[in-house]
Amino acid sequence: MAKVKITLVRGLAGKSRKKRATLEALGLHKRGQSTVKELNPAINGMIEKVRELIKLEPVEE
Repeated sequence: MAKVKITLVRGLAGKSRKKRATLEALGLHKRGQSTVKELNPAINGMIEKVRELIKLEPVEE
């Protein structure tokens, strides 16, 4: 499967508990933090929930 680099570009202040929990599940806790994940249906769903807070970049394998 393809991999993607997820970077948190917006802060968590004022965001709902669900969005904060989703970001925590993705491994993002602070603005500017990045993580690399393999795309699968679960990760795609999490990305859709917090799309306005993150930046996505494809990762070459």
